[in-house]
Amino acid sequence: MTRAQRIRGLLALAIVALSLYVAMSVPVHLGLDLRGGTQIVLETRPTADDDGPDTVDRTVEVLRGRVDALGVAEPTIVRSGSDRIVVELPGVQDPAEAAEVLGRTARLSFHHVLGTAPDADATEAAAGPRPDQSRPPVLPDESGQLLRLDAAVMTGKDVEKAAARFDAQSGAGWHVTVEFKDAGRDRWAALTGEAACRPAGDPARRVAIVLDDRIVSSPQVDPSVRCGAGIGGGSTQINGAFDDGEARELALLVNGGALPVPVETVEERTVGPTLGAQAITASVWAAAVGSTLTALFVIAVYRLLGALAAVALLCYGLISYAALAALGATLTLPGLAGFVLAIGMAVDANVLVFERAREEYAAHHRPTPRSALAAGFRNALSAIADSNITTLIAAGLLFLLASGPVRGFGVTLGIGVLASMVSALVITRALADLAVSRPGLRRRPHLTGIAHTGAVRDRLARGNPRLMRHPRRWLAASAAALVLAGAGIALRGLDFGIEFTGGRQVEYATATPVDPDRARAALADAGFPHAVVQTSGENRLTVRTGQLTTAQANAVGAAVGDLTSRADELRDETIGPSLGKELRRGALIALAVALGAQLVYLAVRFRLLLGTAAVAALAHDVVILVGVFAWLGKPVDGVFLAALLTVIGYSVNDSVVVFDRLRELTRHADKERETPFRDIAGRALQQTLPRTVNTGTGAALILTALAGFGGDSLTDFALALLIGLAVGTYSSMFTATPLAVVLQERRR
Repeated sequence: MTRAQRIRGLLALAIVALSLYVAMSVPVHLGLDLRGGTQIVLETRPTADDDGPDTVDRTVEVLRGRVDALGVAEPTIVRSGSDRIVVELPGVQDPAEAAEVLGRTARLSFHHVLGTAPDADATEAAAGPRPDQSRPPVLPDESGQLLRLDAAVMTGKDVEKAAARFDAQSGAGWHVTVEFKDAGRDRWAALTGEAACRPAGDPARRVAIVLDDRIVSSPQVDPSVRCGAGIGGGSTQINGAFDDGEARELALLVNGGALPVPVETVEERTVGPTLGAQAITASVWAAAVGSTLTALFVIAVYRLLGALAAVALLCYGLISYAALAALGATLTLPGLAGFVLAIGMAVDANVLVFERAREEYAAHHRPTPRSALAAGFRNALSAIADSNITTLIAAGLLFLLASGPVRGFGVTLGIGVLASMVSALVITRALADLAVSRPGLRRRPHLTGIAHTGAVRDRLARGNPRLMRHPRRWLAASAAALVLAGAGIALRGLDFGIEFTGGRQVEYATATPVDPDRARAALADAGFPHAVVQTSGENRLTVRTGQLTTAQANAVGAAVGDLTSRADELRDETIGPSLGKELRRGALIALAVALGAQLVYLAVRFRLLLGTAAVAALAHDVVILVGVFAWLGKPVDGVFLAALLTVIGYSVNDSVVVFDRLRELTRHADKERETPFRDIAGRALQQTLPRTVNTGTGAALILTALAGFGGDSLTDFALALLIGLAVGTYSSMFTATPLAVVLQERRR
């Protein structure tokens, strides 16, 4: 064993050992779509008196205090971008109540009452706050009488703490006791002392306690309080005919403090714990079945080296999981899908190496499996690097331009790609070096799996097809597919999900199957004629509408409940119109940037001509995938965007492998100037076709398992990737390569 082999072996052992330690000691943080709960995205609305760039950070701290008061276990509150805050509340199944508590500005203030307002001020009070002031000068009290208020003497910053109390002896019911800080005690004494100077019954003897532009209490100062002395003791109580919930909420808001700026809820997602558990179980089954099928396929094709690659795949899964845990990444449902998908992509690097080793051995350039394998690793390195970098570009764009679960998918996919390279180039090679060095395999090289050309290569060699004899025919077939896909987009239109349109989407689990037409009619009778109703599985019903109030949402739930004996809410998502517009724009930007980034990278690594052909094939794949979803009536949502960008990264892999071989053949051809470019391209395509078939089969097995076992939540995602895999494999061979031939011949 050489020194390099020993180093690789020790490195592989260290990576596996470290990954095992991290996986056993550091838990992975599960997203709410896997463990159940509510996610609320708040957007700050700066006001004219916004006092600094740290306003959002101070808002986060106030929200953290309110969430702590709610008693939620393991909440997450993080800043997102320049003006958004993401709040995750595990186990909370009532997003409306949580959003109400979190979104309340809670501006508490104490005012002198100057007197009752004349009729002329009633119109002013009804008009609400004026732009040039933070409080209206006139507000109705508890009975509806209009009071004119002086400027605020005290605010919530003067409050030490508040508590909800129930007074059973006096029959006053629930109230909120407020204790002031030291400075607040003096202000409270001064405020009540000035009011006490007014005669009993005078409105000016009252003190108004205002919360968010609403007088919650405006009591008269007791006649026993002396003028100028005021109420001492540093506390008071707020009476407002509260019930227990209102009193506790008011105390919570006062204790949490006022938000520095108003906030608006732009997104809500609620997932039931049952649905999250089902998603985890389904994804585990998909990973287990897909990995087993892929391992059996690789072993059947590559024998001993295939078995070692299967072991490396297990190590890949361990490394990926440990990396997610070590980075503190949140594992979401699309992230689980990305984890499963990356298993199929991890096979790609192994297949590239093994096919190059087969070529070297078959051509008698390398007399032993050991030397052929070393040459295979060396010659496949550039194709492995280029193909994985293109996928990393797509994953990076998902992380930078997407949000929520789709962003989590980008993180998982990126980690998976890096782990697959470590698995193939370090672990597989260390195991393979050790295996092919055994004396028994030198006498029986056929057991290695690389001492023969393979069934696909043998059939191509016997038939010797000239694949690029008529490149324009292939382009005509691609153009026909584009026309058909474009017709689907034009005639059927795209069914955009609520991520892109805004609105509300609720998924129910029904006791019996519900006919969607019957559900549409019931919702129309309930006042929702434009509701979109879809079924998934036997007992799943999804309703998508515009923005709904809490009462309207309850009406939708009641209408669905009348159609069956039981309807349990599994998922509830709300996207504001501004966020939907932003996500639509972000999706288009992500798509354009992805294509541009691929073009720049391929132009640098290859020629501009080949880069242009590859990017044109990518655009071809995008249009066809979108067109197929239009014909099928499938929703185009954030998960579809994740699948689309993954297809872009995955599709370009095949083009990169073909062009890498084309570049190599062009550089090393003995009679480069006399050999037509189309013949060189055809030979490159023929030589890389076995790799394309084997890699595509491995990925298809994974995606089929994901579609079959991944549950309703992942069916459309897996379907998009299966379609993208088929279209991308075709386009790399019969769109990108023929287009490169045509462009090259036009230049001459």
